[in-house]
Amino acid sequence: MLPSSGDVAVVIPALNESDRIGATVKGAVSLPGVDIVVVVDDGSGDGTAAAAQAAGAVVVRHSRNRGKAAAMETGAESVRLLEAAGPDAGGVPRHLLFLDADLAETAAGAAPLIEPVRSGAADMTIAVFRDRVRQGGHGFVVRLAGSGIDRATGWRPAQPLNGQRCLTRAAFEAACPLARGFGAETGLTIDVRRAGLRVVEVEVPLAHRATGTDWRSQLHRARQFADVARALAARSALVLPRRRSL
Repeated sequence: MLPSSGDVAVVIPALNESDRIGATVKGAVSLPGVDIVVVVDDGSGDGTAAAAQAAGAVVVRHSRNRGKAAAMETGAESVRLLEAAGPDAGGVPRHLLFLDADLAETAAGAAPLIEPVRSGAADMTIAVFRDRVRQGGHGFVVRLAGSGIDRATGWRPAQPLNGQRCLTRAAFEAACPLARGFGAETGLTIDVRRAGLRVVEVEVPLAHRATGTDWRSQLHRARQFADVARALAARSALVLPRRRSL
């Protein structure tokens, strides 16, 4: 039986996701054991914060865009502060479930990520999307992250950049400070594995917006590539794959 106060907190980094964040929050709120949903508005210029709050989330705002890793750390710290101020202060910290802001209604399908962590079978789970969406050249960065994680830990995840993850507070703290920006997931996987903790991949029926092929999307991938490469280099695990296309 789940504790009445819940044992899972959801953290959702968000940047200009006013059209999807409300549905994502509602899906997260519906997950079993979730009693805290924190949205970190990372310097959005639209109505992301208002939409998230209206859907039931606690909203924390960055006055400027600080990147995904900073948003994840802010969200985790916000959960800690909420726990300290709540009726179960001093109790067992909640597990942290990180979700992307653009999952919309599919966020309600994230429950399988929680169960292995709750049962003690894993210290961190990583989502494997059941339905793969072609990402317009995104594979180059995926190969970079996958090969680097493999070199650093001897294990290669199927979707190394997937941001949908559930982990214990201890596992999260083992990886702090997180790798900068879009290198957060890559660094997180390496650091948790190197700490001797268990990482399990879980197939889930989640889906998010596909990355396009316009110049903004290409710029996003270039930034992602740089952040992942930086995270790997800091962990002596940088392996540049053969170039195909960004």
